[in-house]
Amino acid sequence: MNAEPADHIQKLTAALRTAAANAIDEMSGGIALIFVSTTASVLDMRLRAAAGFKRPDEARDAAARVLPGVREIVGFQETRSLPPEPTLGERARAAVVVHPLLHEGVLHGALVTAALTELAPQQQTGLGVLASHVALLCAHAQLEREHAELREQLSGRDVGGEDGSEEVLRLSEELFAQDIELLRSNEKLGKIERLKNDFIEKMSRELRTPLNSIIETIISVLTSENENLSEGAKDAMRAALDDGTAFLRTLQNILDLWRIKQGELPVEIQDVNLRELIDEAVFNTQEAIGSKAISIQQNLVEPLPRIRADLTKLTQILFLLLDNAAKFTPEGGIEIGARVEEGRLFCTVRDTGIGICPDDQQFIFDEFYQVDDPSSEKYRGAGLGLTLVRDLIVLLEGELSITSDAGRGTLVAFDIPIQTVV
Repeated sequence: MNAEPADHIQKLTAALRTAAANAIDEMSGGIALIFVSTTASVLDMRLRAAAGFKRPDEARDAAARVLPGVREIVGFQETRSLPPEPTLGERARAAVVVHPLLHEGVLHGALVTAALTELAPQQQTGLGVLASHVALLCAHAQLEREHAELREQLSGRDVGGEDGSEEVLRLSEELFAQDIELLRSNEKLGKIERLKNDFIEKMSRELRTPLNSIIETIISVLTSENENLSEGAKDAMRAALDDGTAFLRTLQNILDLWRIKQGELPVEIQDVNLRELIDEAVFNTQEAIGSKAISIQQNLVEPLPRIRADLTKLTQILFLLLDNAAKFTPEGGIEIGARVEEGRLFCTVRDTGIGICPDDQQFIFDEFYQVDDPSSEKYRGAGLGLTLVRDLIVLLEGELSITSDAGRGTLVAFDIPIQTVV
């Protein structure tokens, strides 16, 4: 079979890359590989797109490891799983799932995914719909290639003109039918995206409202009935309040991440008193410190003027960084620094905690990634804090960096553009 024309290769490659990225979004992290065969043989499958890897060589290595198992599975023409592959790294903790790319009984390749954790049923359904869409893309590209090759063969020829023209017409009709099918497939993917949006909004409404009511009730009882409660009851109420507040914060983080992805979290500039902002962030971190022997120091470079920035997002960034530092610092100290220079606010958060080993540092901004064992409750959390910090700083057109030594602590630094209030 002749090679695909360059424009067909480029168009299909771009579509496959988008599909691989969509698979990562569907799983909220992980890895995705798309293998496509240019013949009817599964032995001819080769890697055409990948997502979730830092470098192309990582994707190629992962593809080589899973390809033998993928070839065995796709022959069954149904979605099946391979055991977790430890060599794929921390991004792929769950089983490797192989989705055959089938369109009208013809096998075009496989969509291979591995997530950070086991997927919910709706995520599995979403990947199935995506695999069907990718199969249609491959079938359409193949038909386009055949159509173009036949037209080229018939160009300038008189012999066999009628039969050739009929074949071109037949392929043109098939292409048109597939164009319609692609439009419907895209519409279906768009419908799933709308369902996700509706789910997020419903979660916001149905969970936050009663949760706020529960928190307010606990606070009211602790305030009005404090003298009538036993110490055991007070401790239980405070624990419930802490858990409720933490859950509400996690819920808000999820909603904010979603709104950033949808471009629905606006930047709202207003006057900001940096000293008050930092004092408030330090005060709110005391809950995370609890009874641990940790001190928080402030290193503010004078002059520290009033600025104009997004108060809500800046407050959120500082709290998340301090809370993360307190969580992973058993004892010692945390230092928050700030200075204003040449129209930018520079902030640092340094701790003497457990640090981050080199193997983990490339993943720490991934959604739901945690440096400790996910089954452990030693360091509680959803693994969203640093992801949200990064996305908020990008939204504010800032820069973020992190340096860390395992066992010696971590330094997070960021800067954002601001205006100085005269």
